[in-house]
Amino acid sequence: MASPQFKAVLFLCLSSLMLLLISPSHSLKCTSQTFRNNKQYTNCTDLPYLDAFLHWTYTPSASSLSIAYVAPPAKPDGWVAWAINPTGTGMSGSQALLTFKQPDGSMIVNTYNISSYSQVVKSRIAYDVSDASAEHSDGVMRIFATLALPANTKSVNQVWQVGGSVTEGAPNQHEFETANLNSMGTLVL
Repeated sequence: MASPQFKAVLFLCLSSLMLLLISPSHSLKCTSQTFRNNKQYTNCTDLPYLDAFLHWTYTPSASSLSIAYVAPPAKPDGWVAWAINPTGTGMSGSQALLTFKQPDGSMIVNTYNISSYSQVVKSRIAYDVSDASAEHSDGVMRIFATLALPANTKSVNQVWQVGGSVTEGAPNQHEFETANLNSMGTLVL
C-alpha cells in the first residue's frame, strides 16, 4: 500500500500535468488579458458561454460605457458580436456591435439593429457609438467601443455571439447550440 506522502506527490504531479494539457483559450481569464492599444478597464467579466470575456468601464457622469469584448470566432473566418438589448433579454431587439476580418485582412466593426432573426442588416443602433475598433490575434477577436447610454442607467441586458463565416461583407447565421442560445445576461453597472 502506498504511503500518504507518495499519494500526495502523485496527486500533485497528475494535477500539474492536467493543467499543462488545458488549452490556453480555456484557461484564459479576463484578468490576465491585455490589449495592444494599452486600453485599461475598471471591470472584467468571464462570460459563461462561448469562451467570451467583457472588459468594461461605466462613467455615470457621462452615461458612457466603454467596452472590450473578446471571443474566438466559431471558425477562423468568422465573426464575433456583443450587444445591448434595451427591450428584452434575447437577440431580437438587440443593438449589436459585430466584427470580422475583411478580404484585405483588416478588421471592421459594424452596428446592427437586430429587429428579427430572419434578416441581419447593417444599420444604425439606438446608442451613439464612438471609438469603435477591432483587432484579431491569437485566435480571438476583440471589439472596442464606447456607447452613450441613457442617463442613470443601472444595468443593461447584454447578448454576445460568435459565427463561423461572412459572405460578401455580411455575417452568416450562427450555430444554435446550447452555448449560443444561452449567451445572454444582465450587466450591472
